[in-house]
Amino acid sequence: MIPDLIDEGVEALNPVQTNAAGMEPEGLKRDFGEKLTFWGGGAEVAGVLTYGTPDEVRAQVRERIRIFAPGGGFVFCQVHNIQANVPPENIVAMYETAYEFGKYPIS
Repeated sequence: MIPDLIDEGVEALNPVQTNAAGMEPEGLKRDFGEKLTFWGGGAEVAGVLTYGTPDEVRAQVRERIRIFAPGGGFVFCQVHNIQANVPPENIVAMYETAYEFGKYPIS
């Protein structure tokens, strides 16, 4: 379906629902990174952001930046809306990590 969207002129994908079938970050960047901007996918709301520790959140954010950001085309944000049950310390960990490691140029 993504190739069809590109053919129709879509230039950005949001949400980037990385826990859905066929939406693995490495494959998305490899297959479509030159044609799409990925807006989201920075942290799983239904996973690590809600149920993980701040250290696990930091690790996932760094990994997602490592995958999606090189070469441009990545707007960092979580996969979906942050819900009330997400621990505040995990939200802080996500934003602090994105701020520290998500500035271009990405090294």
